Order: sequence, then C-alpha cells, then structure tokens
Amino acid sequence: MGVDDVPLPERMRPTGLDEFVGQSHLLGADKLLRKLYDAQRLVSCVLWGPPGTGKTTLARLFANRAKAHFVELSAVASGAKELREVFQTAAEERRLYGLATVLFVDEIHRYSKAQQDLLLPAVERGVVYLVGSTTENPRISLTRALLSRLQVWELYRLTEADIDHALARALRDAARGLGKSETTFADGAWSALVKGAGGDLRRALNALEWAVLHADRGAMPIVVEQQHVGEALLGALGQFDESVFYDQLSAFCKSLRGSDSDAALYWFMRMVGAGVDPRIPVRRLMVHAGEDVGLASPQALVQAVNAMQALEFLGMPEARIPIAQAIIFVAESPKSNAVVQALGRVEEALRAHPHAAVPPHLDDRHFFKDEHQGADYLYPHDFPEHYVEQRYLPWELGDIAFYEPTEQGTEQRIHPKRPGRHNSFKK
Repeated sequence: MGVDDVPLPERMRPTGLDEFVGQSHLLGADKLLRKLYDAQRLVSCVLWGPPGTGKTTLARLFANRAKAHFVELSAVASGAKELREVFQTAAEERRLYGLATVLFVDEIHRYSKAQQDLLLPAVERGVVYLVGSTTENPRISLTRALLSRLQVWELYRLTEADIDHALARALRDAARGLGKSETTFADGAWSALVKGAGGDLRRALNALEWAVLHADRGAMPIVVEQQHVGEALLGALGQFDESVFYDQLSAFCKSLRGSDSDAALYWFMRMVGAGVDPRIPVRRLMVHAGEDVGLASPQALVQAVNAMQALEFLGMPEARIPIAQAIIFVAESPKSNAVVQALGRVEEALRAHPHAAVPPHLDDRHFFKDEHQGADYLYPHDFPEHYVEQRYLPWELGDIAFYEPTEQGTEQRIHPKRPGRHNSFKK
C-alpha cells in the first residue's frame, strides 16, 4: 500500500503536540496535561469529546512520548478474551523489558459492567495505562468503580479556525498531504468546506481529499468548486454519533417546553432525516405533553398519542403531517408542570409516611368485621353537585396539597380554594 492509498486523516495524524490543533484548555503551556506530556508521564484516563477532536491522536502522542507500547482496541469488537491477552502481554513486556503499555479503548462506554470490572485490577496494579475514548458522558456511561481510577479530560469540538489551520496544512504538505498538486478553491468553496466539517477534523480532511479528487481533471491548477465540496460533504451533516443524537433530542424536548414550535419541528426533522427512529422523539412528545403542558391544555396529550398512532398506522413519510401537528400543538399550548410537581410531593409524603393507614371510613366494606366499620363514609352522589367534604388521605399526612393548579389555560377552572380541594378537612 502506497502513501496515497492511506486516507488523508491518517497521513496527517500529528507526530507531536506542535502539530496538534485545538484543546488549548488542556494542552496550554501551564496546563496539567501539557506538563504530563513534557515530563513523559502516563496516567490512566478517559478522553471525552465529540468525534474528530483528537482523542485517538492524543493517546498515541502520549504513548510515543513516553516510549510505551500502544495497543488499540474497540469496545464494540473486543471483549474479555482480548483484554486478558493484552494484560498478559503487557505484564511480560514490563517484566522482561521494563516497557509500559498504553491500552487505548475506543468507545469504552460500550463495554458492559463486567468488562469494565475486568479492567480494574490491571489499572490498579499498573499492568497497563488505560486510556478510554468516549463520546458519552463518562460520569453516566462508566461504572463508578472504574471512573474512580481514571482522570477525566473533556475535549471540545474544534473551532472553524482550528479546522481552517489543519486543512491549510494538509493542502501545503507535499510529503503527507496534498501539496504535490497545485490546488485552488473557487469563491465560497473553502468556507463551505470549513463550515461543513462541523468541528470534526476527520470529516474535514476526508472531505478535502474527496473534493480535490472530484475536481481533478488532469490539468493544473486543480480548481475546487462549491459543488465539489458539497458532494464531498454529502451526507456528512446528517451523520452523528450517540452523543450528538442525545444533544439533539434534548434540544427537541427543551424547544417543546420553551414553546418554540419552529425549533421543535426543526430538531424533529433533523433527527429523522439522519435516520433516527421517529418513535423516539414522538415518545418524548407524549411525555412532554403531560410533563410541561398537563391540565393547562389536556388535548395536548391526546394530540401526542394520536401522533404515535398515526405513525404506527401510516408509517413515514406520511405520518410527518400529524406528528408535526402534534408537535406544534404541544409547543404552542399553555404550559404547566403542576402534574409533575404533584407527583414529586406525593413521593416525598410516601418517604415520610410509608405505612400511613387508610382512614377507617374508606375501608373496603365487602368484608367488614364490625357492622359499624365504614359507616361514616359519605357517598358523593347523594349530595348536591355530587360532592361532599370528607377525608381521603391518611390522617398522618395532616393538611397537605399535592396538586396545585396554576393560572395557565384550563387549569384556571380548577379552583384551588374549592372546599376539600386541599384536604383541609380535619379529624
């Protein structure tokens, strides 16, 4: 395989921190990670950040700097067998040659709890220096036992200036990059490439290589047009990993809560356009119809449930229309979280009084031991307006209100001072 057969991102992988772009919050002159690198020190850690931000490169640079053996595994394609083999080899190399081993595990969040537990003794005894790579929040995706043995370093998405710098270097580099060919960019093409990368350097370099290849007509200079860049980036903007998916799902949910129907529609269509199962955002739509709208607009939940039924009966793309209607309805409805707050207050009461007794007048009358038991119960339909004051909550809870209606939408009609509404009927 010749040099040109290797993808451009691999050819341009930095050989030292002087070529590494971005992450100045970790690698600045006075930052701890930079000091560890300069001192040739290794630590077990997890590198957390979006794709294309340099996690694998950083792990390799540290291993090379410390003259350590670098072993790379993918958590998707490896398990206990591969880990034990790495540990055995690492222990032998340390014993025979004094050689340290850096075990880089890509997508470490994909390891099961048992697999993560298998890493613990090897990390504790220094058999390997573990460097995990993840796009998921490690404080959620990793076990507490493993996390307690690792430093967590968060990498940020690269800026457009970072991408611009790295692409320009690849375009100039004749040994590893595209510098052997004279290449120019038409108006707007370079900017489209930098912006279209979305802060992902791997994506940017791949798109650069393909755009130049697409524009090459055998004559010099090669002129890259916006069309070439667009085709090179085709599909790239719609692709995302799990972390980006959850960010977009979060944006969808917060847009519903924030009454921004335009944003909610945008995030829904963006997720579905990237291949997300539409049932996922529609399920969240149903939750938010109750969580953020509730009884301020009871029809919101009906609309959301109907959207899910339309999805099941019609399928996509036809179901987009009733789903969009439900999204707009939920987003534009008056908001109230009184239902959720009521649930929270009930949970607090249950923790405080887990064994509170049923008031005697509410006992089941089908098997009374005493003929007078339950005789004090008042049947609401025997009274005007089919309502009568009486105690329904356990006496231990005292005077308490769980559901407190707001002044939003139809909740205005649920009068908070209605007799018995706050269970103030005293024993």
